[in-house]
Amino acid sequence: MKTNNLVIYAFTALAFVLIQGCGGLGKMDKLKEELNAKVEPDPLIVRGDSIEINLSGKYPEKYFHKKVIVEATPVLTYEGGETPFEMQGYQGEDAAGNYEVIPYATGKSFAYTDKIAYTPAMSESNLELRIKGSKGSKEQSFDPIPLVAGVITTPYLMQNDDKPTMSKDNFKRTLSKSKEATVNFAYNSSNVTSSELKDDDIKALKTFIEECAVSDSLVLVGTNVEAYASPEGEISLNEDLALERSQAANKIIANLIKKAKIEVAETGFYVDSPKGEDWDGFKEQMEASSIEDKNLILRVLEMYTDKNKREQEIKNIAMTYKQIEKVILPSLRRSQITLNYKVEGYTDEELMVLCKSNPEILTVEEILFSATLFDGMNDKLEIYEHAERLFPTDYRGINNVGYILFMQNKKEEAKSQFEKAYAVAKKPEVANNMGICARLDGDRGAALDYFAAASGAGDAVAYNKALVKIQQGDYSAAVSNMGSNNTFNVALAKVLNGDNSGAKAAIDNSGDTSAMALYLKAIIAARQGSGADVLKNLNDAIAKDASLKAKAMKDLEFRDFKAQFNF
Repeated sequence: MKTNNLVIYAFTALAFVLIQGCGGLGKMDKLKEELNAKVEPDPLIVRGDSIEINLSGKYPEKYFHKKVIVEATPVLTYEGGETPFEMQGYQGEDAAGNYEVIPYATGKSFAYTDKIAYTPAMSESNLELRIKGSKGSKEQSFDPIPLVAGVITTPYLMQNDDKPTMSKDNFKRTLSKSKEATVNFAYNSSNVTSSELKDDDIKALKTFIEECAVSDSLVLVGTNVEAYASPEGEISLNEDLALERSQAANKIIANLIKKAKIEVAETGFYVDSPKGEDWDGFKEQMEASSIEDKNLILRVLEMYTDKNKREQEIKNIAMTYKQIEKVILPSLRRSQITLNYKVEGYTDEELMVLCKSNPEILTVEEILFSATLFDGMNDKLEIYEHAERLFPTDYRGINNVGYILFMQNKKEEAKSQFEKAYAVAKKPEVANNMGICARLDGDRGAALDYFAAASGAGDAVAYNKALVKIQQGDYSAAVSNMGSNNTFNVALAKVLNGDNSGAKAAIDNSGDTSAMALYLKAIIAARQGSGADVLKNLNDAIAKDASLKAKAMKDLEFRDFKAQFNF
């Protein structure tokens, strides 16, 4: 910013004139060097949609007459209108008024700051100072004094490169699953009765194994059989009995697999897990029973630290309570079979066909994953629309339709999708997309609220927040939020934050060769004082976009280089 004495010059010149009478205008030049005044910035700069001015200086000793009042108003004029800044008033010690008093004997420093909202019409404008003063009954208005010409609008070069986020699928091509069945045994027995083999769960297990024999997608992995004995038998006998029961149950599965002609691993496929007596299961069954004295019975049994004595007491109690003898204890003499298997999903090629021809047979995870197999945006859109149609309560398909529409520059349609998805589930990635829409609609406060709710949606959220910060004029926060990205907007944020070298590195590494990228390079070069690079980049930019010639001619970023323009 350069020193400018015109403001204080105007303030004090009026006081001088009022003191001296009608003469004195020709003597104003003699005063301005004494004031050490500054007007900043010069030229004016847009920041956060506002234009701010800072005026400072000092009235010298024995200068401001005691009865003088001065009112000064900076005014920005432009085609079709004008906008005033706040009026600033000063008065002498004996003047009647409420303005800031300037002591005659000592003088006084002052600082003035104000800002106005920027409008596009102000890009070509002039800042002038309008002054009027009075001494007693005499008033006088001065011709407007020009201060600064034009406004730098570089922040408005920001590009709308917001980063929307998609919802991820949880697709797994191979799923681990299991089938279960229970085999019950008689007291002290590990023999499987024929009636057990006719139970529904064993019959269902047999049917499933037969399906595995004819299906390429079903692969048996192994068994795990947990076997138990009821807790009224001897400890050593129960442990052996549990192992025998586990082996008996595994033999059932082995026979079914053999009949289905399925080959499995010779070792490690059938796993026995004998658990011995099931005291915990007994307590659970008792607690769930309708036996009136169940709590008392359990407290008595838990008093026995000797398990053999507890077993004998259980036998005695079972003779009295028939529900224990007929229902609870028999249910504990069992083997619980778990047959583990894998479901092999469709291949990529199969999914690419099915997601278009017959998406109804696919799961939502398969459909969402299928979209990622295509490169074309229209293909992706079609598949995500299938997901939205078939699974309307799953927000992911809805959000991803919006994502594709946004990338196709159908912003209003995308916004509608994001709103629909957010109504279904307020998830972070959707909140990020809602924030983008709010920013594009001009509601920066709402955008920041959405971005705060988008925590966990990835680095895109911080980048989008940075765009709001650029618009708010908080360039330091913008740079810190943009991280290690190299884009046009990163370079813009850095140059606005005073980091010209960082800005040059960011735009050079961005891979952006557009006309606007070249134009920004010219601005960076101008701020670095490199006239040759200014001309080269502007010529290259204009070669790609001829309209930039007129823009460059008016752009105050190049005010010190316009004499060298050769286009």
